[in-house]
Amino acid sequence: MPGGYADRVYFPENLDELRAVVIEASTAGIPLTISGARTGTVGGAVPFGGVVVSTERMNRIKAVDIEKSFVIVEPGVVLADLQREVESKGLFYPPDPTEWSCQIGGTVATNASGARTFKYGPTRDYVNALTVVLADGDIVKIRRGECFAEAGTVRIPTQSGRIIEAKIPTYKRPEVRKNVSGYFAAPGMDAIDLFIGSEGTLGIIAEIELRLLPRPKGNISGIVFFSEEACLLDFVDYVRRCSLSSRNSDKGIINATLLEYFDERSLALISEKFPETPSGMAGAIFFEQETTPETEDDIFSEYSEALEKFNAALDKSWFATNPNDREKMRAFRHALPVAVNERVVRNRQKKIGTDMAVPDDKFKSFFRFYKSILDAFGIEYVIFGHIGDCHLHANLLPADEAQAKRAIHIYGRAVAQAVMLGGCVSAEHGIGKMKRKYLYVMMGERYINEMAELKQAFDPKGILGRGNMFDESVLQN
Repeated sequence: MPGGYADRVYFPENLDELRAVVIEASTAGIPLTISGARTGTVGGAVPFGGVVVSTERMNRIKAVDIEKSFVIVEPGVVLADLQREVESKGLFYPPDPTEWSCQIGGTVATNASGARTFKYGPTRDYVNALTVVLADGDIVKIRRGECFAEAGTVRIPTQSGRIIEAKIPTYKRPEVRKNVSGYFAAPGMDAIDLFIGSEGTLGIIAEIELRLLPRPKGNISGIVFFSEEACLLDFVDYVRRCSLSSRNSDKGIINATLLEYFDERSLALISEKFPETPSGMAGAIFFEQETTPETEDDIFSEYSEALEKFNAALDKSWFATNPNDREKMRAFRHALPVAVNERVVRNRQKKIGTDMAVPDDKFKSFFRFYKSILDAFGIEYVIFGHIGDCHLHANLLPADEAQAKRAIHIYGRAVAQAVMLGGCVSAEHGIGKMKRKYLYVMMGERYINEMAELKQAFDPKGILGRGNMFDESVLQN
């Protein structure tokens, strides 16, 4: 996004300093953009005028309660630092965005997810309480389970004693496990969920209490290669069904934490960093499941039978149960987006990356659509990502401007196909400034206006995150 600029940048170190900045901006009607670690991919932290508030100095882990399994943090705490801190105390924070240098405030503002979302769900599921600074400097302290929507309206008390009343948008959210396309909305919803995933447009997150789990006793991991794409997809179907069934009934042996996909082009690209990657494969699946000493053998046996059934290349596949080997597998997974970005920089290319998700029963249809349209246009690409959640990233790597225009056309076609199949336009990256028109395709004018009305209840002057999610002109209607 070229052309971003700001008049000044603030680095508040505590809640009082943050409030002072917001009150100053509100009094003058100055746009205010929140900046975390700037790991987002949709331009949400790119300012176009006004001031930027960086949360990087509000970076304290304020408390870890081992007995009650929660942690209280400021928004600038880096995810990797949080993970290390809670794991040292025998606890576990499940959300697993690919970029561990992100800040917790940003993960809440975008309802971040990642590979482990397949089992554990997104960030939203772990937020107990929030302290939020509103656009006029007033404060909302909100705890899950204390304030709910009634008759389509939320009434949220502020620290100053007033009540903010806002109508919940009436759209029905797609039946997909990952979706960060617009504000969360549901009948009788918990009011805290309005702020989670709101991309800095309703308030600034100043403090977060997160729910933690006991640290898993063990894990089994595998990167499994397939020579036939149909067998790979059937294996994913089987593991997905078994995992969902195990969670619903507390029975069953297979219950994967994550299911990640690499197409044949991804494997070729990764082989530059991992030469031991076998050639001639149609694709690979990275799976992981938690174990205990009592269950490890049964789980491994169950996966082995499934892999034989679906004709995996077992002699070329990799398995791990110890932490060092598991980290190598995670490095393999994370090497792909890094390799794509390195190629983009090295060749001075552009990158167009998709982020749609569709319902389980529509996934194979959407997958075939991806493959056919990408092959037809002749642009270099790789497909990888969270196949357990029916959410893949197709990264298009156009070689020149003509191909870049065709790549954007393909992106638009993919958006239309995902929406037609009952999916969403953004499963984990958010809308920001770059995907506003695609959110409009998904929502339509009525629901975009309902979102704008909700924002105006919290931010009447429209100064927060201006340009994120929807165009400024919508707020002026």
